[in-house]
This record gives sequence, C-alpha cells and structure tokens, in this order.
Amino acid sequence: MTQPAPPFCWVVTDGRAGNRRQALALAEALTPSIREVAIDLRAPWSWFAPRLLPGTSMALAGNTDSLLPPWPALAIGCGRTAAWVTRLMRHWSGGRTLTVQILDPRIDTAHWDLVVAPKHDGLHGDNVLSPLGSLHPVDDAWLADARSAFAGFAALPGPRLGVLFGGERHGKSVDASVTAAFLEAVKARHARDGGSVMVVTSRRTPAEHMPMIRAALAGLPGFVWTSPRDGANPYPGILGWADRLAVTPDSVNMLSEACATGRPVHTLVSDPLPEKLARFHAELRATGRLHDMDAITGDTQPVLRETAAIATHLRQHLGLRTPHL
Repeated sequence: MTQPAPPFCWVVTDGRAGNRRQALALAEALTPSIREVAIDLRAPWSWFAPRLLPGTSMALAGNTDSLLPPWPALAIGCGRTAAWVTRLMRHWSGGRTLTVQILDPRIDTAHWDLVVAPKHDGLHGDNVLSPLGSLHPVDDAWLADARSAFAGFAALPGPRLGVLFGGERHGKSVDASVTAAFLEAVKARHARDGGSVMVVTSRRTPAEHMPMIRAALAGLPGFVWTSPRDGANPYPGILGWADRLAVTPDSVNMLSEACATGRPVHTLVSDPLPEKLARFHAELRATGRLHDMDAITGDTQPVLRETAAIATHLRQHLGLRTPHL
C-alpha cells in the first residue's frame, strides 16, 4: 500500500495562541499540506533558546516523537522555543528542510533561511522580511466567514463599536487605573456615537479586572464576553461586524488584526509604552490606521494585510514551489 506523502510544511510553536496564529497564517497562505508541531523545552535549554547548550537530546520535554523524519520541505516557527527547533532542523534534515522563523530570534539570522520580524523590531539583513505588524489570516473571505458564523450580530443597533481587551505583556501587569481609563473612554465614545458595544477579553486580561469591565459597561446595548461561560468566543464576529474598533494598546496582534478590517481603529495610551511597541503605534498612526479614542474619522481606513505579500516574498526568496492539494 502506498504511503501518503509527508506534509509539505511543519508549523512549529510553543502552543501559545499568538505564535500559533502567526505561523499558521503564513503556512496556510503557502500550502494546504501542513502539520502542526507543539514544542516544550526543559530548563536550562528553555532559558537560552534559540542559543544551543550541550545535551540537545535531553532538551525536549513531552513527546519527542513529533520531531522525527520524514522531514518536510519547509518549517515555519514562531517564538524563541520554535526558533531552537527550526535552527536545528537544518542539521537534522541534512539541509533538505528550508526554515523560516517569525519574530526576532535575537541571534544571527543566518541560522535560518528566512526571518520574518515586524518593522518595529528594527531587525535588518539580506534574509529578513519586515511587515508593519503581525501576520494573521484576516482578509475579505475571513471576514465574510466571521459574519456568517455570527450572523446574529447584524441585529445589534448601529454603529457597532468592537472593543478588544488585551492585558499583561511580557510579565508586566496592567494597573486597574489603566483599565478604568480605557473603559471611561469607551463609554464616552458610545455616548457620542450611540449604537451598541461588542466587548471581548483575552487570556491576558487580568481576572480581577473582569468585574470592573462588566460593571462599567452594564446597561449598554450589546454584550461583554469574558470566558467560554458566555458562549463561543465572539472575536471573529466582532472583527466582521464592527463599524469601529477600540483596542487596548498592548497587543500587536490585536491591533494588526483590527487594522485588517478597514474600519477605524482607536486606542488609549495612559501609561508609557515600551520602545518597540511605541514605534509600532507611531507607524500605524503615520499611515492613518490608528487614532485616539475621541478622534473624528471616516467610516473606513487603509487595511493592514501583509500575510499574502510576505508569502509571495518567501516563495521568491527561497525559490519555493508549494503543492496545491
């Protein structure tokens, strides 16, 4: 019996939602032949990844069978843990696997065939591609599917304000006063525009802030989603149906995806931003894609959708021919 062909592309991550989303978005723009591999590293290897320490064979925790041949033609990783794997896959595969690493690996990019790092990282090199924001799957077809899956949102009074809450970033907690100020700005926007408010929190939103969020927005037309107890996560439906979006300033991924809708995107910065994140905000504002919470805008703005273009550059840079199954 003929064995099925191995997947053309492996998507390698640590399983974190943001890393999975970026790597899968790029892989799916290239090929339907994908295998997803989740990796966990033991200490001390996890502390130094993607730098290599002696004892590589002992570094992997969990099921090590996920990293066995036949090797793919392409491996796409996102995050430091994945970078440790994609760096080694060149050696393990005898050079047969082309490797692409998303996000700045913080070591020489020559360890990979291609590195995709956002422009605000300031990473440069002959094998570096620099999108303005993060990679994501949001395009016209994705938004149409989202509207279909959450068709009931069409009945909410317009204009519909989508509110996306992030939270803790790289271990930095969010002060309650920051969340309170953002909520006041959301309420002020609704008081001016009318319509309804569609709110979704994330895994990073502090649990102790949830009652504050619910109380502040109680009585407004719309809904507040804070956990699966409230039903299916409405995040895609909010992106699909919002006429305007308000996003906390902490998340590059959420800001990038909000800007992919073509609807006006607003934020409130009440604490100084880290340098890289501040550069990202400045780039979005300079291109007319991000506004203050009380800014007067039109109904649409330029979309931010770079995944397809990055996939095209990747094919050209690597001389890659992907299968269409």
